[in-house]
Amino acid sequence: MKRFSFMADTITRRLIITVALAATVTLVLLELFFTFGGKWAKPDIQEAGIVSQVGSVIRIVSSAPSADREHLAQAANTDEVHFAWYAAGSPQAQALENGHYRSSDLSEGWRFLQPYLRHPPNRMVVFQEDNPVSREAGLPYDRSRFDDAYFAGIRLDDGSWILCIALQRFWGLYAFERLCLQLLMLTFWIVAVSLIASRQLSRPIEHLANGVRSLGLQPRSARLDEKGPREIRLVAETINGMQAQIQQFIEYRTTMLAAISHDLRTPLARIRLRGEFIDCPEQQKHLFRDVDEMQTMIDGALSFFRNDASREEGIMFDLPALLQTIANDYCDQGFLVKYHGPAKASYIGQFYAMKRVFSNLIENAIKYATPPILTLDTQPDGSYMIYIRDNGPGIPEASLSEVFEPYFRLDKSRNRQTGGVGLGLTSAQTIVRSNGGDITMTNRPEGGLEVLIYLPKIR
Repeated sequence: MKRFSFMADTITRRLIITVALAATVTLVLLELFFTFGGKWAKPDIQEAGIVSQVGSVIRIVSSAPSADREHLAQAANTDEVHFAWYAAGSPQAQALENGHYRSSDLSEGWRFLQPYLRHPPNRMVVFQEDNPVSREAGLPYDRSRFDDAYFAGIRLDDGSWILCIALQRFWGLYAFERLCLQLLMLTFWIVAVSLIASRQLSRPIEHLANGVRSLGLQPRSARLDEKGPREIRLVAETINGMQAQIQQFIEYRTTMLAAISHDLRTPLARIRLRGEFIDCPEQQKHLFRDVDEMQTMIDGALSFFRNDASREEGIMFDLPALLQTIANDYCDQGFLVKYHGPAKASYIGQFYAMKRVFSNLIENAIKYATPPILTLDTQPDGSYMIYIRDNGPGIPEASLSEVFEPYFRLDKSRNRQTGGVGLGLTSAQTIVRSNGGDITMTNRPEGGLEVLIYLPKIR
């Protein structure tokens, strides 16, 4: 078992670094928030001690004789909160008595002060700078300096009033508002860190997936880049080794089939030569037909396996130009093959192999149905859909899933006049899939066969 080394590029190291950076950035952001967050970063009104201070002053002033209340209120002034006492019938007392206040402010003010008062006051008012009562003359604050003051007034038993003025808002949000803000920031940061972390971990895997996909386009020359975290490099090394073994196996198989084909030609030639001495013309005809069919099967199989192991490299070419060229070639032979689609569209793949695919499918349509119509559709993601539609009898539904199997033919007689040995569609499917695409066949509702070739966008 290999020992863990933090200096090596591994998924574990990337995860540790990502989490550590996330924690560091979180601490930095919290510090910046508390430094520059203004009122959002301050404790709420209860934690700031303002409510307890106001409650204490109200209890002391209300318990003192009337002659001492004004002096006690003035003595309780601080740089943050000012207090004033007004006798019953004074202009300030009347203004407080007759003012209009929001019920929400009153209920909220009583909720805060209730724990600090022994009994409910005769009347309580709470208002802000926008209330006309705040403009009453004689209030103990400078309106030009403190434009966001908060006011709370209590009417005492003798009809006098004590007014408390928080000169400016120096407390933060209320508990519920603070909780909502914290949850919002936490959610945002979790999403941001998750995206960064997942990107760090998923990017090497995406690169590996793209590399594996490219093996289908250039199976002989393609090789995965062995870079990234150690775990991804090990996977790439394993795939490269497996790819080399597969290519070696394909080469051995092709060489073996070529040798078998060459060795079979000699006995087939001897059989044909000896057939010349058969006196019965009918038996001689059957023998020569079997020899020719065996030779065709051998040549077709060898051609298929050689195409499967093709050394053709993927190049960029004009796909519509290829389709139009094939269509024009058949038109020159007297078969009306039409093309519908864009005039230009670039594609990267095996040019000659794809040309064999389209030619084989068009030739099948001409031979067993009618000259087809070629349609090229460009998809929004950059992929291509090529449709080959004819107006023939179609294919039995039970055989649609079997037409791409090797040596499968709808014509069971294997008559050489009606087709090959059943490897054309298998070869076409192998070529298309080696380019990262797929090929399917369906019967059209209005009659005829539709062959769909999907070619993905090459990244």
